[in-house]
Amino acid sequence: MSIKRKVPIRYTNRDFDSIREDLVQYAKRYYPDTFKDFSEASFGSLMIDTVAYVGDMLSFYVDYQANESFLDSAVESNNIIRLAKEHGYKFQGPASAVGEVTFYSLIPANSTGLGPDVRYLPILKAGTVVGSSGGGSYILTKDVRFDNPKNFIIAARTNPTTGIPTEYAVKSKGPVISGKYGVKSIDIGAFQKFRKLTIDETKVVEIISVVDSEGHEYHEVEYLSHDVIYKSVPNKDSNTRDNAPSLMRPFNAPRRFTTERKDGRVILQFGQGSDSLLSTPKLSEPSNVVLQRFGKSYVTDTSFDPSDLTGTDKLGIGPANTTLLITYRRNTSSNANAAVGAVNKITSAIVEFNDMTISNDVNAQTVIRSMECGNEEPINGSITNPTVEDIRRRTIDFFPTQNRAVTASDYEALAYAMPSEFGSIKKCHIVRDQDSLKRNLNMYVLAESTTGRLETANSALKDNLKTWLNRYRMINDTIDILDAKVANIGIEFEVVSDGTNRFDVLDEATRTLQEKFNRDFFIGERLKITDIYTALNSARGVSDVTKVKITNKSGGRYAQISFNVDNHMSADGRYIAVPDNVALEIKFPGTDIRGSVK
Repeated sequence: MSIKRKVPIRYTNRDFDSIREDLVQYAKRYYPDTFKDFSEASFGSLMIDTVAYVGDMLSFYVDYQANESFLDSAVESNNIIRLAKEHGYKFQGPASAVGEVTFYSLIPANSTGLGPDVRYLPILKAGTVVGSSGGGSYILTKDVRFDNPKNFIIAARTNPTTGIPTEYAVKSKGPVISGKYGVKSIDIGAFQKFRKLTIDETKVVEIISVVDSEGHEYHEVEYLSHDVIYKSVPNKDSNTRDNAPSLMRPFNAPRRFTTERKDGRVILQFGQGSDSLLSTPKLSEPSNVVLQRFGKSYVTDTSFDPSDLTGTDKLGIGPANTTLLITYRRNTSSNANAAVGAVNKITSAIVEFNDMTISNDVNAQTVIRSMECGNEEPINGSITNPTVEDIRRRTIDFFPTQNRAVTASDYEALAYAMPSEFGSIKKCHIVRDQDSLKRNLNMYVLAESTTGRLETANSALKDNLKTWLNRYRMINDTIDILDAKVANIGIEFEVVSDGTNRFDVLDEATRTLQEKFNRDFFIGERLKITDIYTALNSARGVSDVTKVKITNKSGGRYAQISFNVDNHMSADGRYIAVPDNVALEIKFPGTDIRGSVK
């Protein structure tokens, strides 16, 4: 009797059809007398289909899980955010819009009528809420002092008889940030290591404070191993206050937490230490952590074990048997930007006077009621969250920086990593100034308008960006934050139909280009004409492309910049070279992309 040789398993066959075919051949070879009917309606075929189905599903999910473990192949946003965190890039969540708002107030004149009565010059406190005509809400981040001698003052009303001013209008400015404050109270039970708490509300931008019922404050840190934080304190030195209104001071933070984002929500994680650690010395006894060293007698024969030096810290003190009061800031709408003049009402004013005894008299209340506001610059940032591809690219660019800026790509990566509470730029591009004798860097930036299009960033956003980059720059580098320009373009084309209805061909070709180019170009990114030809040739019903023309759109609804397409066309006509400070934009794809069919 002959022995049938086992057929080796083909591990490369992992889809339904190949698995089913292998199972059929296996059954025919080893069970010819048991299973003979392989028709689609037979029970044997049902069992084979079931096993092939399970094998196909298992193969798919094994491959899927493997792909989701790597940054360059992952597709789920939560996994990409998690992998980005492992590479040192922290997803900031919803971005804030920042800007400057101008405040006005009518102040009664002094007894001589030659200036405002200084007693009634108010202080508009940080935390004041202003609103826009579009329903947005913005919080004042610094006090607005109407007693500042640099303020603009003009006589607003005069006595019709004497001509002496009776009221003065005082103009002062202050920085604002989008959003409203929210508060969440959470009851905490018995101690738990690395406790996690979730704020269920979406659009949370930052955690303002975390305080327990005993009055202990928990501080946010980048990593739980960070036990020192820096706070700004008012500068009381009158000689340096103008240039440095606040001073940075280090503080020990035994109670701390980190934040992460998942499914649009913020998760707070605390350490594994208990309150008893506070009574324990932070550092271990040196004699208990020394390691014997050999061959180092010219320096010392012992060294410290770094793993034991801070062994008592436990990565921070976690809450237990208390109530946490979490204060946070959230955006009130998906569009936090505001156009010029849109911020026009004071929703909730917090006002003080230098002389608190006059706070309730008639003149003081009249001053408060007279307050108005407006924004002379747009309040902007980035109203759309970065896509998964944006996060992937920023992570890959951010990882080599290692929290320092050396190359131009380092500066760009760090610019995108700026914390969202300082605002967010939409596009940036950095070049070294060739005309500079120093290592000067020109960073061109753009923000996002209320309609989601590129626009000039306001001064507050650029100031925040420069302060942020100053933490990481090389000591001999200087940075200039400059405005990039937006050049609007249109695409005109002519294609040949393969016999399909010409209107269907035109619709398909136009839709193909709209899908491909309905995006923001990077600053300095060239436009490849060959990409347009490739896209049109791939459209259903197109047999040939006979003409592609790029036109400049300026004036009216478009940007005012005039961009000469012919002067920037390459010699072979394959691409349009774009200056380092210009970003192309197809502002209205529905009308700016037009074509015809032969």
